[in-house]
Amino acid sequence: MNRKQFIATGIVALPLVKGTAAGDPKKPFVVAANKNRNDGVSYFHGQNLNNLKISKKDTDGSISMYEYGGIEKIGPPLHVHFKQDEIFYIVEGEYRFVVGNETHVLHEGDSIFLPRNIPHTWLQLSDIGKMIYTLNPAGTFEEFFDKLDAHKGPVSPEEFDKITLAHDMKNVGPPLTL
Repeated sequence: MNRKQFIATGIVALPLVKGTAAGDPKKPFVVAANKNRNDGVSYFHGQNLNNLKISKKDTDGSISMYEYGGIEKIGPPLHVHFKQDEIFYIVEGEYRFVVGNETHVLHEGDSIFLPRNIPHTWLQLSDIGKMIYTLNPAGTFEEFFDKLDAHKGPVSPEEFDKITLAHDMKNVGPPLTL
């Protein structure tokens, strides 16, 4: 982890972490670059890395933190979370976020807060991108990604809607395009 990634991780996660249900709250842990909390690798729709870095099990359910990045210029459909707020920190590249009626273009070092109950989406604009994001509270987001990951690639829009609804979210529009 380089200095920039370390600072980003601290900015996004440390103020939210309470303690740990997974073990000794005084014992730190390391998750290697390009690996998830379980030492595997996860992907968003089977394409870009989407690795769980800090699990809700580590934080008594208060947050989950993910590392997202890759070369595919994809993003989720316009959707709304009913129970979680999200915070994104751009480590590398450029992303366009739509939150309600607002559009924001974020670059390396920028962050954005996405409150629950406001429809939002994002799209990677640059050839390479990486961001860190957290969900607060964690809810069932980890299980959401586990369910998607089990498909080993993109799922049909109908199946994606079904999985999304089962995890306290709703798709309300299409993904962004370039």
